[in-house]
Amino acid sequence: MKYQFDFSFFWDADNAYWQDLAYGALLSAELTIVALVCGFLVGTCAAVGRVTGPGWLRWTIATYVEIIRNTPLLVQTFWLFFGLSSIGFRVPAFAAAVIALTINVGAYSCEIIRAGIESIHKGQVEAAESLALGPISTFLDVILPPAIEKVLPALASQFVLMMLASSIMAQISAEELMAAASRTQSETFRGFEIYIVVAVIYLVMSIILRFIILGLGWIVFPRRRRLAQR
Repeated sequence: MKYQFDFSFFWDADNAYWQDLAYGALLSAELTIVALVCGFLVGTCAAVGRVTGPGWLRWTIATYVEIIRNTPLLVQTFWLFFGLSSIGFRVPAFAAAVIALTINVGAYSCEIIRAGIESIHKGQVEAAESLALGPISTFLDVILPPAIEKVLPALASQFVLMMLASSIMAQISAEELMAAASRTQSETFRGFEIYIVVAVIYLVMSIILRFIILGLGWIVFPRRRRLAQR
């Protein structure tokens, strides 16, 4: 097989394919940031409810987690975008992508954060109670911060996976990186070159996202800095 790689078409002045990929990467980053923040909030609230809530709430959250974790993200996305539109409720592509990713990563984050909460020693709770801290203060100041600190690497990995999964959103015409790559490939028929570049972009974005999350943990949790200095 003889194949000559040619990346020069990316800088074609008439088509500017690199601009399409850059715009797609930017939209993928925006999609990731919005879904990451919303998914983290959903996962944290769900984890708190599953650990401390009444029985009916724990059962409801457990059902949500099991349904989301045992069905494909693509099916969830299609249900939001195509399923709801079939009954007259139209959801824009970007909004459907954000909602689908938020619901998905929220379920996975719930289990990760729940494991962190349950790992906190009961002695810390008893110490907080001996200082006359209320239930809310105890949870927010004594339980939740060290719980999230413990599971931060797992959360970072889950968020990176969520960012990579955003490529699925090309299936509902969201103009993210994979959609731009598919459109470029259909016009240039240079699949090898395009998807090599796309893979490199996703790799760089993954490294940057992991660095940002762990860097925020370094800032927010001083104990991580102290342990690293020993």
